[in-house]
Amino acid sequence: MMKLSEQRSSMLHGVLLMALFSCAAFYIGGMDFVKSLSFSPMIVGIILGMLYANSLRNNLPETWVPGIQFCSKRVLRVGIILYGFRLTFQDVVAVGLPAILVDAIIVVTTICIGVWAGRLLRMDRGIALLASVGSAICGAAAILGTESTIRTKPYKTAVAVATVVIFGTLSMFLYPLAYNGGLLDLSPEMMGVFTGSTVHEVAHVVGAGNAMGKAVSDSAIIVKMIRVMMLVPVLFVIGYFVARAAAKTGEGLSGGRSKVSVPWFAVLFLVVIGFNSLDLLPAGLVDFLNAFDTFLLTMAMTALGAETSIDKFRRAGAKPFVLALLLYFWLIFAGYALAKYLVPAIV
Repeated sequence: MMKLSEQRSSMLHGVLLMALFSCAAFYIGGMDFVKSLSFSPMIVGIILGMLYANSLRNNLPETWVPGIQFCSKRVLRVGIILYGFRLTFQDVVAVGLPAILVDAIIVVTTICIGVWAGRLLRMDRGIALLASVGSAICGAAAILGTESTIRTKPYKTAVAVATVVIFGTLSMFLYPLAYNGGLLDLSPEMMGVFTGSTVHEVAHVVGAGNAMGKAVSDSAIIVKMIRVMMLVPVLFVIGYFVARAAAKTGEGLSGGRSKVSVPWFAVLFLVVIGFNSLDLLPAGLVDFLNAFDTFLLTMAMTALGAETSIDKFRRAGAKPFVLALLLYFWLIFAGYALAKYLVPAIV
């Protein structure tokens, strides 16, 4: 009985360590310079975790490791479920069929192209899938959701997150520059669809949208959140194909699993969206839940970073960033064409 108590205490130490790092991530994320980059506490958290992994990590008692792993798995899933409080089905109705169709085309084609290109590059299948889903849907949050479905190694998740952070940040500066400079022949509504359907992170969409005006920002954010909702069906499809492939080869993307569990956290994510659509909770409580959810996701991201050393990045090589660049060009080309020609045709 004493041994079990000691194990729980050791796990608590690891959890508290990640919570402490998350508090620091929130503090740093509140600085003006970090805000200007639209780096969310989640992104700051994974950076802090990686800095820790490559400096003081070896001094951490091994008994604390289960607590870190608890944050990168269990806490992560709770965070994904609570993410549903940021969305409502009314948002879907508000933007109409054209934006939904554009989102669907972008998501499906980006994932398919990413997986195909990953094979051509002969890169790790897990990293290729994570980077593709992150580029297609909502950056780090989508990568975390996919990681919970295929259960790959933490360093692969960190590599994939790094790719979407780089190109999402680049978009946040390039899109307003191109739009305000008159280089894009798009109306504010079309630009909103283009931005929301192609920029990686929600925070980056907010940053880019605000730089282009309210008319662009409002539609961009809604279109982006619809992409977030598409994470649920994507996770089910990924789970099905990975399980089928594992049945043939005897192993999954993680290298040892022959069966992938149904992502019930994705179902609960959808249930939370439905509940939030009923508008039964006070706005203040919803704001608190969203802030708490961001803290949980920050803990998960920090834990993933704490398991990622520079050696693991070297092992992944340059191929993930080459793949992310190819997908970035595809997002710009396809998103612009769909926003300019498909949206007006349907409307």
